[in-house]
Amino acid sequence: MTLFTADDLSRTVAEAVAALREVADRDWSRPAAEREWSCRDTAVRLAADLTAFAARPAGRVPASWLPLTVDTAPGTPPGALIDLVEASGRLLAATVLAAGAEDRARHPAGAAGADGFAAMGATELLLHTHDIRRDLGAGDWAGSARTSALILDRLFPHAPRSAYADAWGSLLAATGRADLPDLPREREWRWYGDPVRGAGVVLCEIDPSAAADLHTGGPGGFVWADDGPPEGTRIAAGMLGLAREVGEYHPGWGPYAIVRTADRRAIGGIGFHGAPDPEGHAEIGYDLLPSARGHGHATEAVRALAGWAFAQPGPTALRAVVADGNAPSHAVVRRAGFERDGSRDGTVHYLLRRR
Repeated sequence: MTLFTADDLSRTVAEAVAALREVADRDWSRPAAEREWSCRDTAVRLAADLTAFAARPAGRVPASWLPLTVDTAPGTPPGALIDLVEASGRLLAATVLAAGAEDRARHPAGAAGADGFAAMGATELLLHTHDIRRDLGAGDWAGSARTSALILDRLFPHAPRSAYADAWGSLLAATGRADLPDLPREREWRWYGDPVRGAGVVLCEIDPSAAADLHTGGPGGFVWADDGPPEGTRIAAGMLGLAREVGEYHPGWGPYAIVRTADRRAIGGIGFHGAPDPEGHAEIGYDLLPSARGHGHATEAVRALAGWAFAQPGPTALRAVVADGNAPSHAVVRRAGFERDGSRDGTVHYLLRRR
């Protein structure tokens, strides 16, 4: 996985601050395009995000919310707002530099280490600098293509890249700010703080909002291969919604989209039927589109998900139940290391123990 470092973030802070200072003499009380707040409000929100991104890994906060507020006095001039953005960005960079590999925290986009929060901060810096300059009439501004490429690799493994633009153009498209040929503009975009990476595939957790969209016929924020999404994935998305209603939703222990890294198209779903039971056992299931079968993607997805599960505290074994006649699925779990553990009612049960 491409890591996003404190140095990468520090360069992004310097780049964004320099671009903002070029328009410090303009009226930041102007309303932002397509939003209910002003350019000044955008800068304050940016500083708040950067500060929160620093606080989460520094405190190893397990929840996705912190009672943290960042604001400025009314009438604060643009130059001072930019100073606040710069200070918040440097605070996050210092946190990333000091963090250890074990310093992780949750975010609505998934748990992440310090490098994930660094990439999130850089994304906010580039995008909101772009937004502020555009809303102030300063014309198009392009963020660093190198930084944009790092961000896309780290947070947007599911987002198609543009063949007609550089990484900056692809980042704008991934965040709903530009169009890609033959694809609708993203309306409900998101990034992934903790994608699960395998050989040729990456697994992106389907959160409740994406699940609701999938269950009602939408794409869930993914660009699917032509014959997707599979029906099993839509059903799993609906089950997640039911689990949330009854208080049984456990982040990380639900469905994931399988995204093919070659073209960043979603090709199926995989996930758990729930969190581990008292014995530490969790059951997995998967569903691959017909057009994507026969290339080893299901096996690699199972291996990647098993690796993620056994990196968590608690799980002792994974289970899989396969219908007797489903020869390809039997081959998938065996190749992934599962061993036969009995049969009943026309199905074969498999078990993979933590090693």
